[in-house]
Amino acid sequence: MKRLRLSAAALLLPLALLASACSGVSAAGQASNTDGKGSLVLNVGDQKGGAEALLRAAGELDDLPYRIAWSTFTSGPPLLEAVNAKAVDIGSVGNTPPVFAAAAGSKITVVSATHGDSAGEAILVAPDSPVRTVGDLKGRKVAVAQGSSAHFQLVASLAKAGLKPADVRVTLLQPADALAAFTSGKVDAWAAWDPYTSQVLLSGKGRVLTDGRGLVNGLGFQVASPSALADPAKAKAVGDFVERLRRAQGWVFDHPEEWAKVWAKETGLPYEVALAAVKRSNGTRIPVALDDAAVASEQKIADTFAALGLVPRTIRFADFVDTRFNKDLPPSTTPARSYGKASS
Repeated sequence: MKRLRLSAAALLLPLALLASACSGVSAAGQASNTDGKGSLVLNVGDQKGGAEALLRAAGELDDLPYRIAWSTFTSGPPLLEAVNAKAVDIGSVGNTPPVFAAAAGSKITVVSATHGDSAGEAILVAPDSPVRTVGDLKGRKVAVAQGSSAHFQLVASLAKAGLKPADVRVTLLQPADALAAFTSGKVDAWAAWDPYTSQVLLSGKGRVLTDGRGLVNGLGFQVASPSALADPAKAKAVGDFVERLRRAQGWVFDHPEEWAKVWAKETGLPYEVALAAVKRSNGTRIPVALDDAAVASEQKIADTFAALGLVPRTIRFADFVDTRFNKDLPPSTTPARSYGKASS
């Protein structure tokens, strides 16, 4: 694929767009159940180029038996804060934000899961960096977003190399700030995820030191408010919403170019970056069951962060899971979809 020659400023543009997204519902106020016309309202937390764009592109927003009120967040942690505050009924996050939220005492419930390729979860270094192995990161600065899926990928990668987080200089930065620090050489490495991984690689600004394959579970979740699940009408809407997302994910895999065009338009990413991210990770996701293996895998993440003192308490992840929407989905360990060589 042709390398994109982008300046650091150009790279920052779409990330700045992501960072500028603001919530349409105050996290301090509880969301309403109906609109002015008496129709049921499902309050959905989203990220730029996320569920709303996906469902619309796949035709899954047609003939909704309820109305969706969308709220946009910059990442999973603030979205889950809104779920805890009952300002959002449901939203999509990666594998680590629910652990941090649960350990912080948030009222959240994981209701569905997908499994995707973990190639997009990567530790990036500059093309000419002397760092050749994860062990070479000892004593160096590594940027990562706290509580993100990349946070656990970093911890797991360090552990495999015989290192602890204290052996490196962890710098907690959100993506836009992390990219600026990475491209300017203020940090030696960046633990990132797609589309940021694909963006850096196609620009020639970095290379993969290691990725998440074989280290992280590749799971993503829909997380709902317990109060919404306790409302029969809301719970029915949550189940319908989850089913629409599952069908839409299949549409993405079958239409990678079409989805990449939509994703690029929504986020400001170059089309080539969006398509690369779709084939590396975004389009590989498959709906899976919230089963014992998924819970055990998340428990490992929770125990790891608790042992490191990065979360305030130990939790039992199973206490934050509702399996009523599993239906006949395959096991959580089912291999992700693949585009073959294009996804590697």
